[in-house]
Amino acid sequence: MFSRDRWNEILEALNANKLRTFLTAFGVFWGIFILVALLALTNGLRTGVTTGFANGATNSMFMWGQSTSMAYKGLNKGRPVQFKLEDVEALKQNIPALQYVSPRLQLGGFRGANNVTRNEKTGAFGIYGDYPEYIHQEYMDIIKGRWLNYSDINAKMKTAVIGTDVVKSLYDIGEEPIGTYIKINGVNFKVVGVFQNPNTQGDSEEEANNIFIPFTSFANAFNTGNNVGWMAITAYDHTSITTLKPQILSIMREQRGVHPDDQRAIGNFDKAEIFARFTGLFDILGFVGYFVGALVLLSGGIGISNIMLIVVKERTNEIGVRRALGASPWDIKAQILQESLVLTIVSGLAGIAAAAGLIWVMNYILDQSGPVENFANPSVNITVIIIALIILIIAGLLAGFIPASRATQMKPVDALRTD
Repeated sequence: MFSRDRWNEILEALNANKLRTFLTAFGVFWGIFILVALLALTNGLRTGVTTGFANGATNSMFMWGQSTSMAYKGLNKGRPVQFKLEDVEALKQNIPALQYVSPRLQLGGFRGANNVTRNEKTGAFGIYGDYPEYIHQEYMDIIKGRWLNYSDINAKMKTAVIGTDVVKSLYDIGEEPIGTYIKINGVNFKVVGVFQNPNTQGDSEEEANNIFIPFTSFANAFNTGNNVGWMAITAYDHTSITTLKPQILSIMREQRGVHPDDQRAIGNFDKAEIFARFTGLFDILGFVGYFVGALVLLSGGIGISNIMLIVVKERTNEIGVRRALGASPWDIKAQILQESLVLTIVSGLAGIAAAAGLIWVMNYILDQSGPVENFANPSVNITVIIIALIILIIAGLLAGFIPASRATQMKPVDALRTD
């Protein structure tokens, strides 16, 4: 079937009208290029956005007290809702599907008033009182020393884990922070660890300016009693935190004496729900990429089919001679199909190569310029390339099928009489 003579005939046929061949092939080239490029851009957006989520447990929510909007059990409307430590235990006991329930406290903030000093240096940093579990909910790389532990919690140790920007602000270059002391609102804390946030985008600057101390030490040093500022809540992987949220809020309303229908008293941020929305959005964008690329590729296939019909008409006499000399209908059909396949596959592979070049250029620019917010590592899975090649083969066969069938339906005598 794939004889040398047939290949020579195919090359001669394609070279007979170079401009027409180029314009026909460009339709397939552009279709496959658009398909691969759109999918790469979609994956780049997906990777960039999910990178921010990847640095924390996505099956999590945050919850804080606000003000009541309804009077309840003799309590006035507008009453502030203050969480307590017993609320944490109530959630753990009533909802076994919760993996972590971390109470949190906060003092100061990024770029706020100066609240930390060391010798003659001062700085404004976010001070957080936390339990050891929090590092599993908001990931941090401990680059020196250690993270908080339950010895710190139980003994109310005045220990601190500081961010890399805190080190830059309070310490000289090359100075070792581990084992030194810093003053937070006049209270001495011993530095036992240094962390950096693995996220290089978004709020990483603010996070690097944070200081974490044991929850119990925070409460003892700054007289917060058994108050809880807010909670970070994470469910086990087999259960979505979004499905547990109504039960969590219901328990908290009961604990704090809030009307069951008061939707404003307790604020929350459902990280899992937001993550699911982004995932759904990128699934839609991926579908759009496939759909648009397939349509453009289909138009290219139709163009090839039309051109092959013209080629068959131009070579009617040749086909008649071949039929008269004993060529079977299958030989004629195979010739047309092979020409269509060669034109489709060559132009398609060129489109894939061009798209791969574009992806390489995008990644090179990202490597040189540094991270770009919400966009990273545009790429296409090899499975997509294999599927694209299969589509190309099918498109080539379909594009050549009608012209090939028409060529075999002509009688040799009629073909020879055609001018």
